[in-house]
Amino acid sequence: MTARERFLKIAHFELTDELFLSSYHQWFWYAALERWVKEGAPERILQEDYRAEYFGFDRVEVIPIISDMLCLGKSFGPPYAPPFLPLFERKILEEDERHRVVIDEGGRKILEYKEQPERMPQWLEFPVKTKKDWNMIKRRLDPDSPERFPAWWEDRVKCWRKRDYPLGIAVGSFFGFLREIVGLENLCVMYYDNPGLIHQMNEWIEYFELKMLKRALVDLQFDFACFWEDMAYNKGSLISPKIFREFMMPYYNKITDLLRSHGTDVILVDSDGNTEELIPLWIESGINGQFPLEVTAGIDAVRLRKKFGKDFILIGNMDKRALIKGKQAIDEELKRKVSYLISQGGYFPAVDHFTPPEVTFQNYMYFIESLKKTGSCS
Repeated sequence: MTARERFLKIAHFELTDELFLSSYHQWFWYAALERWVKEGAPERILQEDYRAEYFGFDRVEVIPIISDMLCLGKSFGPPYAPPFLPLFERKILEEDERHRVVIDEGGRKILEYKEQPERMPQWLEFPVKTKKDWNMIKRRLDPDSPERFPAWWEDRVKCWRKRDYPLGIAVGSFFGFLREIVGLENLCVMYYDNPGLIHQMNEWIEYFELKMLKRALVDLQFDFACFWEDMAYNKGSLISPKIFREFMMPYYNKITDLLRSHGTDVILVDSDGNTEELIPLWIESGINGQFPLEVTAGIDAVRLRKKFGKDFILIGNMDKRALIKGKQAIDEELKRKVSYLISQGGYFPAVDHFTPPEVTFQNYMYFIESLKKTGSCS
């Protein structure tokens, strides 16, 4: 059985008691990788491709088109920016020994922490406040910009068509993008004070994503697709079901309907926080899986499996704090969750967000080796 077949069978709940350690869903703070090199790991783990091979992850690729949030830092870390072409020019406005105020690549005014480049910045100002601002910004979201698809596209397509591993496509965001250019508090107010502008922005994002997706679907069939949202915090959703249904669901459905009409029925969403109340809404929107399922936000994959059955694919939920504590905590985490979850199908284990630098190399290796013993890794 190829990796591609195994991925799809697990995702479709047709294969149980098997592990698939998706390289796409194993995330690390770069500071953690640097620590591990100091503790004896080969320096090449700083490189994504070698890292996946070294730890024995299963190969997964997402086509490198510029349609989703851009990870501009090391190891898929910050800074992040919307898929603008061109990006804004980065400008330093103020600077002292500890901080730097800049206009970043997403056009936002932020305060950065010099000694902690991966730390969340302070958000000071956002580029979209009015319809006029939006009309200027959307020029940077032109789906026909030639740079959106990589060079040698035809050659890459020939290779992807022969693949034996899963291939995915990123299909955007109808909350996360807006939050990045409007600001969270401003966006929450705008849903009530200027709903027309919200719809204008999401209509354009829908056009932008559909145009790129249709072009890719001419050449390829995808094994999965992924939205990016981050639309919850540790106590629950950042928006109400009513807001979701009005401002997100119609746009989701356009994209998920197109994907399913082309045979792609594994449609995931990346969202942090406690998303449990959002899952029924995502299912209604054609989305049938989520990662990373943060434990610190109260998410329990065992509970979700019992609640949603085979309607929802689960990825992640391995408590990063167990990896910090050590072997006993790791054993308890794996024993409580993994055997049951893989026995049901539709589960892909991964740490429940970026593995932090507090995790030792020894503890991470113990976690991976113990995880592989829990189920079969074909």
